[in-house]
Amino acid sequence: MIMVVQESVLLKIGEVATQSGVPIKTIRYYEQLGLLKTVDRTEGHFRLFDSSVVTRLGFIKRLQSLGLSLQEIGECLLVHDQGNLPCHSIQGKLEHQVAKVDQRIAELMLLRQELTDLLQHWSVAPEAKPGVICPNLEL
Repeated sequence: MIMVVQESVLLKIGEVATQSGVPIKTIRYYEQLGLLKTVDRTEGHFRLFDSSVVTRLGFIKRLQSLGLSLQEIGECLLVHDQGNLPCHSIQGKLEHQVAKVDQRIAELMLLRQELTDLLQHWSVAPEAKPGVICPNLEL
């Protein structure tokens, strides 16, 4: 039996940015937060990343698009880095996110109703009153 060992490809930060579509400044920030780790540095002190960092950046961006904070994403990555799948943890975070979205929708519906009620009684040419900026908005 022949074992094939895949050699890891190291990428400079600019290559990571190009392949991932994530700006260099953001990659540096994620590294500072501990979400990404460099493997090494070149003689010129350029950061070198394992090619798997591109997948990791995709994961980070996906969770961000679902509304998770960088702290929550870091917690998921920590579980992964310890050799476990973070799916259960992610599920809980996404369920919490759904509850937050539902709450925000309810708040927006109340705001919509308030705006609609206000506009139903709106006067284009209200009577001016001393000390009142817009009589339509008097409390």
